[in-house]
Amino acid sequence: MNTRYLKETFFFDYSSPQIQDLIEDIRHLSSEKDKIEQFYLKVRDGWRYNAYTIGLTEDHYKASNIIAKPEAHCIDKAILYITGLRALNIPARLRLAKVSNHIAAERLEAKLGTNELAPHGLVDVFFNGQWKKCSPAFNKALCDMYNVDVLGFDGTRDSILQEYNKDSKKFMTYLDDYGHFEDVPLDYIKSIFKAHYPELYESYKDANNIQF
Repeated sequence: MNTRYLKETFFFDYSSPQIQDLIEDIRHLSSEKDKIEQFYLKVRDGWRYNAYTIGLTEDHYKASNIIAKPEAHCIDKAILYITGLRALNIPARLRLAKVSNHIAAERLEAKLGTNELAPHGLVDVFFNGQWKKCSPAFNKALCDMYNVDVLGFDGTRDSILQEYNKDSKKFMTYLDDYGHFEDVPLDYIKSIFKAHYPELYESYKDANNIQF
């Protein structure tokens, strides 16, 4: 049943030299749990999270292209994590959601007219007979900057939400779950983006990378 979540696709192009190099120091770890955990940390902290760089083209969401970027959107980082896990023969799939960001959201609200982000990218990982959710988006340096506990993940429990920062101020809320996907549903991603940010969509719908 879960073999379809091991498949290589255009987006999850794990036979590429870039992905093979990325997992080189992970593939030799002794346990699947260690591979899940150590590769999570590598993706989480290897690319700085940037909510203001997104894309609406196929090339933007191809894993081997994402590697070359110094910073990445949550969906980009989810794609990297999924691609590496599949290369390591660990089933993984993309999950999309809608979230709100309550801290440092002034620039976001000024551009989007809201502090809601849609879609937000997560990862489902199959380990020990169960699917568990994780979010490798927020790198440690960014969490330190906003006084938020950093998320870890080893495949044994869900790890997707920093609801409050360390000062007990609201940080993040999950508003909707769009479900999980075997591959990157680009048309669906575009439809969600268009529905929430129609003016921005019309301005950037053909751009490989959107910076705002």
